This record gives sequence, C-alpha cells and structure tokens, in this order.
Amino acid sequence: MTAELVRGQNHPLPDTRLELRVSAGHPVVAGATLGDERGRVAGAEWIAHPGAPVRPGIEVAVEAAAEHRVAVDLAALPDAVHRLSLLLALPQDGSGPARFGTAAAPFVTVADPAGTAVATYTITGLDRESAVVALELYRRQGAWKVRAVGQGYEGGLADLLADQGAPAAADLAAAVLSAAAPAAPVPPPLVPETAPADPSATTAISYAHPGRRPAAPAAGPGAVPPPPEPPSGPPTAPPTAPPAESRPAPVAGDAGGWSMDERLYNQVWGMFEDLARSVAAYRSARDFADHRLDRAIDQVLADPSTRVGGAGDAARAAARATHEELMGRAQEVLDRDLAQLTAESEVVEPALPAAYARWDNPVWHAYRTPEELPMAVRLGDLHVPERSALRIPFLVRLPLERGLWVDSGPGRTSAAGLLDEAELRRLALDSAVAHTARLLAAHPAGALTVHVLDPAGGGAAAFAPLVETGVLAAPPARGAAGVTDVLAQLTERVDLLQMAVRGDASEDLPPGFDPARQLLVVHDFPHGFDDRAVTRLRYLADEGPSVGVHLLMVADRADAAAYGPVLDPLWRSLLRLTPVPDDHLADPWVGHAWTYEPPTVPPGSAVLWQVLGQVGEARRRSSG
Repeated sequence: MTAELVRGQNHPLPDTRLELRVSAGHPVVAGATLGDERGRVAGAEWIAHPGAPVRPGIEVAVEAAAEHRVAVDLAALPDAVHRLSLLLALPQDGSGPARFGTAAAPFVTVADPAGTAVATYTITGLDRESAVVALELYRRQGAWKVRAVGQGYEGGLADLLADQGAPAAADLAAAVLSAAAPAAPVPPPLVPETAPADPSATTAISYAHPGRRPAAPAAGPGAVPPPPEPPSGPPTAPPTAPPAESRPAPVAGDAGGWSMDERLYNQVWGMFEDLARSVAAYRSARDFADHRLDRAIDQVLADPSTRVGGAGDAARAAARATHEELMGRAQEVLDRDLAQLTAESEVVEPALPAAYARWDNPVWHAYRTPEELPMAVRLGDLHVPERSALRIPFLVRLPLERGLWVDSGPGRTSAAGLLDEAELRRLALDSAVAHTARLLAAHPAGALTVHVLDPAGGGAAAFAPLVETGVLAAPPARGAAGVTDVLAQLTERVDLLQMAVRGDASEDLPPGFDPARQLLVVHDFPHGFDDRAVTRLRYLADEGPSVGVHLLMVADRADAAAYGPVLDPLWRSLLRLTPVPDDHLADPWVGHAWTYEPPTVPPGSAVLWQVLGQVGEARRRSSG
C-alpha cells in the first residue's frame, strides 16, 4: 500500500533501486545531495544537478521541467553516504513563479523498480521560499527509509546548500541554475513525448555491476504511469510497517565514525533525530485529523439539509469514524517507530562508555581516567510525553562551547511544585556537583582544573566529595575577597591566552602556567559579588570558552533581579539545566520541547565518591 506522508514522517523502503517522481505543475530544477551520517555535504562532487546529472547511485534531469524522474540506486552510493536529499529549486530566469507560495504545491512519489508507488508527499506550507528539500532517503541500522522533509529556504538554493555544508554554496547554486536553463529554444518534438525518437539516447543508471541484481526489463516507454495528481483528502489506507522479522536487529555502534566512541555518539544523535521527527509527524497527523473533523462538522452545520435529522447524524458519525481511522493510523506508525527505537535503546545503553553512561551503568565500576578526551559527556536524559519511558542520552560535545546553568529557581512541572525552596536549592547544588564529577571523569588526568566559589559557605556539605577526594585546585573560595581573587585570576588567564592566540605566541606564556582547561563552579550567586565581580563573571561567560575557561552556575535568576536586564546576556549565554525533570529544552527543527531529566546518582550508591577518588589519585600522580 502507498503511504501518504506528512512532514517529518518516515517510511521503510522495500528496495534499494527507486525512482523519485516530481510533479510541480510549473518548471522546477531537480537535484540531489549526498550527505554523511550528519547530513553534511563533503564537496561539489557529492551533488547531482543539471550541470553534473550523474553521480554514483543517482541521476537527475539536465534542465528545469514541470515533471521529473530521478533514478536512485542506494546500493551504488559510496559507503560514506548515509543520506540522500531531493532538492527542488525555482529557475531564476523569469520563466515561472519566483516563489513556491504562488504556485501549486509540488507532489513527490517514491516508486519501486516495478513502478509501484511506495510513498507520496505533497509539499504544502511553502510561501516565500524558492528552494526546498523535498524529502530524504537515509540509512539507519543498515536499512534505508524515506522521510518527508519539506524544508524551504527563502534565500534560495544558495542558502539550502550552505545549510548542508556544501563549499562555495553561492557559486555552486548559481552554476546549477545556469546549467538548468536551456541554451536555445527547443523545437517541437517530431514524435510523441511518451516515445523517444531514439531509445538508445535515453540516459539511465547502469545496473550491470558484479553482485548487484540486474534491472528489470522495461515494458516500453509507456509502461510507467505518469505521476498521480496531488491527493485532495486524507490517506485511503494506512502505511504498513514491514514484518518484524524483516527488520534488521539493532546493533550498538552501527553508525558511521572512525572509532567506537564516535560511532556510538553518532548513533545516539540518530536516535534523537528519529524520535524528534517521528513525534513531530504524529502530532502533525493528529492535528490534521482534528482539523478535518472540525471542517466536516462545520460543513454539516452550514447545510440546512443536513443540520438536523438522520442525514446530519449520519454525516457527523461518518466524520467521527474518519477521524478515529486517521488517529489510529497515526498511532500505528508512531508505535512502530517507538518500538524500533526502544529496541535500539536497549542495545545501545549497556554498550555506552563511561562518558556517555548513566550513573547506574556497571561500566563505572571499572572506571579509569581516560587517555584522551571523548567526543561528548552525558549531562542527563531527554524524553517526550508520547513515550516517557524511552530516554535518549543528552550528550554535550567536549570541550564545552558554552557554560552551564543549573537553575535552582521554581520549576514549571508538578514535580518541582511539590518541593520547597530549600529542597530545590539543595537538589540544584547536588546536581551541579554530579555534573562537575562527570566533566572531571571525562578528562584525562590533570586536563581539567576546577575552582569553586561558595561565598556564604552554604554548600560545604554538597561540595564534600570534591574537597575530600582532592580534585579541586584549592578549597572553595569564601566571602567577597575570595570571589574577587578567583575571578581576577581567571580573567587574567583569559586575557593572556587571547593575546597568545592572536600573536601566535603560545610558547611565551609565563613559566608554570597551568595548561589545563578551567571550570569555575559558582554557588549562591549574586551573594558576595559587587559590580566589578559581576562584570568579570560576564566576561568569563562570553570569552572564556574559546580559550578553555568554562562556567557552571548554580543560581536562581530571581535572586539577581535587582540587576535588571544587565544580566540577560549572561543567562542567555548559558545552557540551562534543572535539578528536576522539566520540559524546557527547545527543539527548533521540529518545534517541540524535550523533557530534560538530570543525571541523578542512585540512592545509597558510592559511585560518585569512587569515581572522584580515581580522578583525585590520577591528578596527584600526574602532578607528582
């Protein structure tokens, strides 16, 4: 059965040889980009377009047209390719519409070698855009899927290619559009368009390759039906998932990468993307079903002949039945995707290294300080309401690109509402200590130096694991004088390193200069801070990460309300985390918020002390 996709929805592909059909009703330029596991385009040779229509595994048309047939052989793609994106752009020669919003919505069909439609997608919602990523074919766990994208770009093809990392995107976009324009008027065809005058001149990908199945013989130019018209209503049949036994079993580390660390990181990122898009597609389908029901009921009420009586009741019942059917299909597809992701999570979670693992993972029992910095560190979990039990590791790249802020203020969730102010502050400080421990454990011995500001001394109990295991550079600084001394020391460090970088004189740093990255943990802000200290703190937050000085704030923003908007840039520059589950991490691509859950240490567990003990011992050996 044909799956009629909505934006963000994916569907399994039954074959590696496919045809992508485009019906736009007006001339469009069709192309394709080949991306790595993160969708990045390595170079111009990874783009099929009218100026270079044939690439390994892909062939596109050589000029703009209202209808296109794009031939794809996924088995012939280079091993480094994990994603193929179908691009559509409007010609800029004035021969057609200047933006998609003024023309009919493009309609795309994915067909198998026999010409049977596997999935269709109508690209709606476009306005001022002149280029769009219609859909993408992507590889997950050794199997290929299609995903409806519909991402438009008001800046045109140049912005689209730049977003995918293509080098010299503006020049390449201009060359593509120029190549698609006909060099001279084309004379009327001498034979019907459905039958080329010289069949041998029809270009196609050759499948005569060792180990690859030969292409099925064509029945003739008219054997493949023309693209169907865009659907005017909801799907007539739900998309069907392949039998469970036909799906490949999930394997930990099956993503691309040079090392297992990189492959697991990329796999977790792929799980995050799949869950985000599956949920976005489900919500979109649900909203469509609700909108269709409302529209059907409104039509019944607007017609005097069906407003009351048996005819009206039958029409309303039919509308509700259609609504339930659409909701059932959406739930079926979501359940299929969530089941697959849950199975993958059950395989991946036990295989994660310490930097990516939860505190209750047995890998911590064999922890030793690493020889080199991992790609990322786990700072909690993410989940969505549709399946709260499915947790995706929240991995943050190392070295940190921005500071962290553990918000000790009142939360928005019911869990936070049950806690008083003192308990929230205690949990926030405990969470900050756990984050600090994970950052220390992810760095090689002596590669991260930690400083603590505790002006009022209220965090002595929480900071005990850091103090007693000897992982701190000095005891927590107390009072206004201690705050001033530490901030002055780190500000001077940032100044020195910036001058050394600008002057290419890193070897001229003072003797005994600590080469390690620095982490400043600030508790009880703004107690103990004067205006100069606040200015230095903002400077460290803005300039420190680029030279290896990082900030971890434990604060309630309301406590610093007296400073007004002066501190707004500080809060915006930090990654906000919470000590209790909270749905505050926004996903700009699909537009919904993820619920963040902090990495809590199991009750009664000594794992944090054990890990910090290992870090402290390694620190003493490296400094001795």
